[in-house]
Amino acid sequence: MIIKNAATLKKDYFISYMKLIMNTMKCSIHQAKEMTFDRLFKNDPERLGTTSYQEFLIAYEELKGC
Repeated sequence: MIIKNAATLKKDYFISYMKLIMNTMKCSIHQAKEMTFDRLFKNDPERLGTTSYQEFLIAYEELKGC
C-alpha cells in the first residue's frame, strides 16, 4: 500500500491494513497493531501526524472489540 505524505490516514485504512496482516501472518490483533505501528509509523506516533495516529488507535480499539 502506498502512503502519500500529505494525506491523513483514516480508521478504515488501518482496519484493512491490520486485517491484512492478521490474515497473511496468522497473528493476533495485538501483534498486527505492533507490526503496523512499526511499519507505518516507524515507532514514532508523530511520523504520519497526530490525526493519523488517533485514527490508528480508534481502528485498533474497534478491531479489538470484534
